[in-house]
Amino acid sequence: MSQAKEERSLGELFGDLARETSALVRQEVQLAKTEMTQKATAAGKNAGLLVAAGCLGFVGFQALVATLILALAQRMSPWLAALLVTVALFAVAAILAMKGVAALKAGSLAPSQAVETLKEDAQWAKQQLK
Repeated sequence: MSQAKEERSLGELFGDLARETSALVRQEVQLAKTEMTQKATAAGKNAGLLVAAGCLGFVGFQALVATLILALAQRMSPWLAALLVTVALFAVAAILAMKGVAALKAGSLAPSQAVETLKEDAQWAKQQLK
């Protein structure tokens, strides 16, 4: 087998290198696409948490308005119940918002794994040319 490799021409070797490099680049592009899809999916889920927080915040505002109406109309215990519901809704909205913002800040959309392997591939290609 080593004699067969020694007998191959320089053109054949460069042709093999070009084919292998082309295949490697296609695989790296596929890896980058896959990684970007995974990161975009995670960002979408985290954005969904922010949307949920916004919806609950809006409902909380409506409950606060109802609380004020009941407090003015009755000045009795019904407003206290409405106030407790309002506080609970705002607490849940705050927790969801903090969780969503923290998750979005922690994540990165850059395909870091693909970039790293591209650097390794470039080093490999340089070594092959030496």
